[in-house]
Amino acid sequence: MKPNIQQKISIKNRRASFDYSLIETFTAGIVLLGTEIKAIREGKASLVDSFCYFRNGEVFVRNLNISIYTEGNLYNHEPTRERKLLLNKQELTKLQKKLVDKGLTLIPTLLFTSDNGYAKLEIAVAKGKKMFDKRDDMKAKDIDRDLKRKFNN
Repeated sequence: MKPNIQQKISIKNRRASFDYSLIETFTAGIVLLGTEIKAIREGKASLVDSFCYFRNGEVFVRNLNISIYTEGNLYNHEPTRERKLLLNKQELTKLQKKLVDKGLTLIPTLLFTSDNGYAKLEIAVAKGKKMFDKRDDMKAKDIDRDLKRKFNN
């Protein structure tokens, strides 16, 4: 029995592309409780300050804030608990090999619901940007914006 899906949810980590240069992305499922998926479908989640890490050959996400479901009672969830990510074995080994390099980390970039109604998390292998990298990116965006203004008028 498929759930009745009215809308697609897409929650983005905007800070990730500013603080990190994203190298490669993967899509993973998340192990959630019933009240967590209901809160996500209401759009009550935040990816700010969340990160992923390996433990015993599995990937977990920490500090992913899913607000408490208002209709939940005694069985409500803890908002920032760690959650297991579901990836296949090839993806796990590929991620572990990439993270051996110094300075690379694994960050969540997008939380969305699939066509079937399942919550998915897009994670990216990323390298932290220095201050001059951020300035270069902002300068390039300003130049692009100015060019679009000139050609649109």
